[in-house]
Amino acid sequence: MSVARAIRTFTSSSFTAAPTAALSSVSKPNVFFDININEKAGGRIVFKLFDNDVPRTATNFRELATGQHGFGYAGCGFHRIIPNFMLQGGDFTRHNGTGGKSIYGEKFADENFIHRHNRPGLLSMANAGKNTNGSQACLPLFPRRADHDFFITTVVTSHLDGKHVVFGEVVEGMDVVKTIETYGSATGAPRAKIVISQSGVVE
Repeated sequence: MSVARAIRTFTSSSFTAAPTAALSSVSKPNVFFDININEKAGGRIVFKLFDNDVPRTATNFRELATGQHGFGYAGCGFHRIIPNFMLQGGDFTRHNGTGGKSIYGEKFADENFIHRHNRPGLLSMANAGKNTNGSQACLPLFPRRADHDFFITTVVTSHLDGKHVVFGEVVEGMDVVKTIETYGSATGAPRAKIVISQSGVVE
């Protein structure tokens, strides 16, 4: 688990904001998820976001992680896990891949497709078609519906290039990603309760 100090965190029960002076010294910090597996600590995943290339998408993810708008990823689960493909999460309203929202409203447009799905550990937006990004992201297969989901890829997923916006990568905790992957199934239904217990930014 990373020992980096969280300067802003959002849990399912509380939001803690750091002093303004502390935040002003931090430029585009990494984002962390603390993971619970069947209500036990499962480790931390840290993401570096591609702010220079996809600033709106990166900002959406980071601010949903901090919960600074009053809603976000803490307490939300990974509702779709497919081994040798991806982990999908980010639906913090319905928790099944049919809900969620972005900081910009219900949906927002694809920024660009500069980055390719060319390695494991990439962070990408799930969507329901062109320009339907929201809160869900995945770590890849065929991330479906998910106007507001993200996914994390566990293998190369070149078939998603030009369809899903890659906006970050795992820089710590790939072992946690691989552990989560073991609880997946061919249908995507998780075989364990995988929850983001806390999320935020790190120094």
